[in-house]
Amino acid sequence: MKTNSKHLAAAAIALFALTGCAADKSKEKVMESKEKVAETIVNPENINLATIVGEEKPAGRVELYDLGDFKLHVYYTQDVMNDASYIIEGADSVVTMEEPLFKVNVNEFGAYLAKIGKPVARRITDYHLGGTADHEVLMAKGMPAFVKGPVYGGMMKSFEQAFGDTMTDLPTGKEDEVDFDTKEVFAGVPFEFRHGASTDFPAASILIGGKAYYTHWTPAKAHMSHLQLTSRDAIDAEIAEAERELNSGAILFIGGHGGATAKDAVEFKIAYLKTIKDLLATADTPDAFVAAMTEAYPSLPGADGLPSLAAALYK
Repeated sequence: MKTNSKHLAAAAIALFALTGCAADKSKEKVMESKEKVAETIVNPENINLATIVGEEKPAGRVELYDLGDFKLHVYYTQDVMNDASYIIEGADSVVTMEEPLFKVNVNEFGAYLAKIGKPVARRITDYHLGGTADHEVLMAKGMPAFVKGPVYGGMMKSFEQAFGDTMTDLPTGKEDEVDFDTKEVFAGVPFEFRHGASTDFPAASILIGGKAYYTHWTPAKAHMSHLQLTSRDAIDAEIAEAERELNSGAILFIGGHGGATAKDAVEFKIAYLKTIKDLLATADTPDAFVAAMTEAYPSLPGADGLPSLAAALYK
């Protein structure tokens, strides 16, 4: 990713704004019909977090997905960065992923984890450092060095300045590394560590149990952030990653920002990115691009971020 710590530090502050992110027709119909039959929709159970952790007004919320061989707990922090954390529950133990960054969420996530009542087999830190304290964590090959470097390190310093004492202490535990294109089994669940989008941080996309696909940003039916599409090169990189995601066999799609969604959101993301490419070819100015995107998606959430997106794509 071609950026520097100064730009990334500025982008960190901008995260406050993310709260809100000639075919034969008969053959096409047959393929479309087959696709609909093959698609599996998994509906979550909404967990009463207040009862479980003993809080009247919890900071976050939890969805529980029963995926057969394992359960996936999605903890929505509801923080200013729209982060999500995960617990993958096997028969006898659990794996945590992307533990929260803010103290209130760290405490709540920890209380919920304790209520599950199973030992933690692994703590995976992928795109997001969090409140893992002195626990040993697993990271993609090269990420321990990257998070200490000027880009990610500069971002974390900006977070500390922006969020102050609400942010938890940075982790101090041992950092193990896992190679890309390898499969590991934790808590009886296979984790496949794949390369993520080439223009993002050099962390991993992770296929969990063959059913849940983790990326940095959850695909969403909303305008994309300039923090995800940082340049025109990022468009093709994100299309390639989304197509890998779509063809992974997963039925649930999760991310460090956004939580969990279904296959149709991945399909939307691919079409959306291709629309951006088409409009960039004809829109000569950032303002023209914003107008064209507004016309193409008149009711899509996140339209207030289009000027920032345009600035990133026309720099």
